Amino acid sequence: MAAFYLTALAVLLSGFAARDQMTVAALTQAQGQRFGVLITGLLCSAIACAITAYVATMFLAILAPPARPILAAIAIGLAGLESLFISTRLKVKEPTHSLGALGFVLMARQLTDATRFIVFGLAVGMGAPLAAGLGGGLASFALIAGAWAFAPLFSLRALPIVRRVVGGLLLVTGIGLYVSNQGLL
Repeated sequence: MAAFYLTALAVLLSGFAARDQMTVAALTQAQGQRFGVLITGLLCSAIACAITAYVATMFLAILAPPARPILAAIAIGLAGLESLFISTRLKVKEPTHSLGALGFVLMARQLTDATRFIVFGLAVGMGAPLAAGLGGGLASFALIAGAWAFAPLFSLRALPIVRRVVGGLLLVTGIGLYVSNQGLL
């Protein structure tokens, strides 16, 4: 259960103002609160977390137990780098009403974002891919639903700063985990 709660908390922090959340907020602002956007976002989040948990299960089968925390530290560090350097934007130049296009964009963004790195890292590091996948999925649902429900709040100027601060904390955490696991501290 610790993997579930820890992953849910980490995903909530790392997924705030992420690319997928900003995409849903931008479409909601441009088109209004369409339930299709919400359902597509939730479905993509569920699929992305399921894929991530499955990949973590495959890695658990081939990794020796001493290597698991190292991979988790690397994944958390990569999540921090993604949060620091990949910017999000709220403007949609040509909003489309196609839910298929939205699903494609969300899947591409979610499979390569910080929250899935966190889910993967904690699933491998804690040896609990199912619990981490479920915790990450639940938190991802909350993030997407929040972006859909409170879309105007995502135009605040402080959001990129908050995202970069969280990214810096994740990067420092990943480096700290790696260094401590290597016995350098």
